[in-house]
Amino acid sequence: MDKLALVIQVTVTFLAILALIALAGAIALVAFPKRLIVSQIGPVAANLAWAVAVVSTLGSLFLSEVADFIPCLLCWVQRGFMYPLAIALAFPRARRSRVISWWALAGGLVSIYHYAVEHIPDFSDFCSATIPCSFIWVEKFGFVTIPLMALCGFLSIAALSLTYRRWLRGDE
Repeated sequence: MDKLALVIQVTVTFLAILALIALAGAIALVAFPKRLIVSQIGPVAANLAWAVAVVSTLGSLFLSEVADFIPCLLCWVQRGFMYPLAIALAFPRARRSRVISWWALAGGLVSIYHYAVEHIPDFSDFCSATIPCSFIWVEKFGFVTIPLMALCGFLSIAALSLTYRRWLRGDE
């Protein structure tokens, strides 16, 4: 295995682990929306959401520009939801908006659909034959694919955005 292939393997594994951590955090924030969590995570939740969006954006660029994975149509749609989040969450006023959570959830729905296209034969017929949405570029731990990593990012951003807004309202 050459150095670039090793870098790609290590980076993809790292991104998959980060995605699962983000998913666990999102589940914890939603399942246990207690005052202690809101008071502790709330002040930094918007920064964490921005970090998730930036890492997701950079990860997708790494996969296409360094690893040479060609994005399919659904990958482009997911990017269309994630990249604006990385920009919008850099601005304090945008961080307070409910649109952030809804935008992230919409991106998550695309990710769910894309994951289904990957795993259910003949689920979709609109994807390109040259770059099929059903092609799995990455599969870590037996189930973590690129759309699942995107879904974890979107859910994490939505949960962190919600937590941040709860903290701003004083729902501690």
